[in-house]
Amino acid sequence: MGKVIRRQYTPEFKREAVEMVIKENYTIVKAAKSLGISSGMLSRWKGEYLAGKGDAFPGTGHQTPEAGEIRRLKEENRKLRMEKEILKKATAFFAKEQD
Repeated sequence: MGKVIRRQYTPEFKREAVEMVIKENYTIVKAAKSLGISSGMLSRWKGEYLAGKGDAFPGTGHQTPEAGEIRRLKEENRKLRMEKEILKKATAFFAKEQD
């Protein structure tokens, strides 16, 4: 079975989609259908846009310090879990060898 490829949208696309709803008085459902996206996604984008106060949709290159820290911590967590699994396997291997 193949990998599912998630579509990525540019911040400009997201901003224009939200502005269709806010400034041009489209309904979320109508705007989402015309853009080929889900209404739930557009609704979430609208919330981010309104909460972001002009700094919405920063992308991976322009993250807030908190988002950057979360990303760094998740990566560190992933590495530590991998190291833990390696150590568990090594312990089991050496314990078996001594028997």
